[in-house]
Amino acid sequence: MDNRYLRPYRPLPVAVFDRAGRLARKLGLGGGLDVDRMIAAARRKTGLNDFGDDWFLEPLTVLVKSINEEARLTPVGTAIQKSRIVSALSTRLRAKYLIGKHPEILDLDLGRIILITGLQRTATTTLHRLIAADPDIRALSSWEALNPVPLRGEKPGDPRSRIRMAKFAEKTIGFLAPDFAAIHPLRHDAAEEDVFLLDLSFMSQSPEATMHVPTYAAWLERQDHGRAYRYLLTMLKLLQWQRPASNWVLKTPNHLEHLDVVFRVLPNTTVVQTHRDPQKAVASFCSMVAHGRGILSDHVDTGEIARHWVSKMRRMLARSMETRSSASADAFLDVSYYDFLTTPIEEVRKIYVHAGIVFSEEAELAATAISARDVKDRHGKHIYSLSSFGLNADQVDEAYAFYRRAFRIPDEGASGPGAR
Repeated sequence: MDNRYLRPYRPLPVAVFDRAGRLARKLGLGGGLDVDRMIAAARRKTGLNDFGDDWFLEPLTVLVKSINEEARLTPVGTAIQKSRIVSALSTRLRAKYLIGKHPEILDLDLGRIILITGLQRTATTTLHRLIAADPDIRALSSWEALNPVPLRGEKPGDPRSRIRMAKFAEKTIGFLAPDFAAIHPLRHDAAEEDVFLLDLSFMSQSPEATMHVPTYAAWLERQDHGRAYRYLLTMLKLLQWQRPASNWVLKTPNHLEHLDVVFRVLPNTTVVQTHRDPQKAVASFCSMVAHGRGILSDHVDTGEIARHWVSKMRRMLARSMETRSSASADAFLDVSYYDFLTTPIEEVRKIYVHAGIVFSEEAELAATAISARDVKDRHGKHIYSLSSFGLNADQVDEAYAFYRRAFRIPDEGASGPGAR
């Protein structure tokens, strides 16, 4: 096992806060998360009361119970999670209010949707940002991911306060985890995963990627995700109302597990699935999870991370292949990680053609500029290995043999490039 994951970095102010928080817990002060208190905090924060349909309370309750009983968060980790949940609840309140004033939002057309998915660490982020550079294609920006609905008192078309909050969040992550940018570069104005919109329903992979919450993760796999995706569609329309565009590009590995739901809720969608050697994808993502969990907890079990995510990523692939077996072949386009690294603009061009969207000169120039800027390892090199998580190549190959055969995935260890 790799000891660097077992002793997470702690800036001095964070270490002091954690020590004080642990002392308070021993004295019976502070403690875990409380659903009712967080709901009350969101209502105070927004000055609003009406959530509308409160079906989200079940996933929220399951999540909070799992966090309190299993995640072993530090006091700072608990504060971060409380802030995130109150923010999500506040967003739901503001969204309900805004749509009540402007019901025409729900009638908006999003145009064609390019939906990028695939296993984690297979270049989905880079591909997403190249397409999102097109001024005619809309994506969720990082600052919108944190606050997709205008804040109280915000003037129409002037989201400067939300952008400032995103810049602060970007700096905060850099302060808490200086090495994280080498794994997943964060920019307040870059295209971001729409998993943040699924987080608003408390039904996404985000919690199990950032915390040890096995009870919640097991519960989540047994649920129908239709309502969460319908709420995602509502949020996309609300974003379209604020800043219209002809078409959209979405991205998150979370979609790979729920493509059947995607096609029910977002029928005008072309799915772009990226493919990479699972040995590299698994090792890289387990490293990302370990770093992320280390921000919130002092207890990072690399063996548990490996067991959970080898199984989870296998499930994601198996479920996606089930959907593909019954869906129209035209709804999918496969992109090799290795082809994309070699000829990124040509791969982007193929996606446009397949989706029936014009790849304009402006779009090509924008994608080329992002490709030149976002070069591999520009924020530092991400070092990872299967052995750091008690895994070896034979174990991973056995788990993912069906996937490697189906898509003819090459062995990157023999000749391929490094991780991104």
